[in-house]
Amino acid sequence: MTLHIGEKVPSITLPASSGKEISLEDYKGKNIVLYFYPKDMTPGCTTEACDFRDLSEEWEKANAVVLGVSPDPLKKHEAFIEKHGLPFPLLSDEEKTAAEAFGVWQLKKTFGKEYMGIVRSTFLINEEGILVKEWRNVRVKNHAEQVLHSLKESSGHEG
Repeated sequence: MTLHIGEKVPSITLPASSGKEISLEDYKGKNIVLYFYPKDMTPGCTTEACDFRDLSEEWEKANAVVLGVSPDPLKKHEAFIEKHGLPFPLLSDEEKTAAEAFGVWQLKKTFGKEYMGIVRSTFLINEEGILVKEWRNVRVKNHAEQVLHSLKESSGHEG
């Protein structure tokens, strides 16, 4: 099952780096930037997380929260957050529940080797919990800025 633009996102709850469980429904009334990434501490994932981090004030102005999701365990998330000063929670999707719901757990190929993994993707969910935009197979460079621009356009929070 893959979610489509215009659909309500499922009520997914995952353990978070904050020490409690987070549900997408916890953020009703806020825009959600939900980004899936393959692995903590890798170069591309670090750049992406830091790019989202560096726009923290802008997300706040746009009434948005950023949530990062990967299959890494919470201990790795905590180290990743601490090392890079990430101001947003990272959710641990070890069972791939969210990744499968959003259709980002897929067969990948690197150097001729096939394996299942996260396809780097970002989803913009509006204040009512509706999926309004998606970016699949993301290239990290300038991605956070693209998401912010789309958020401002779609929510009327130009600033």
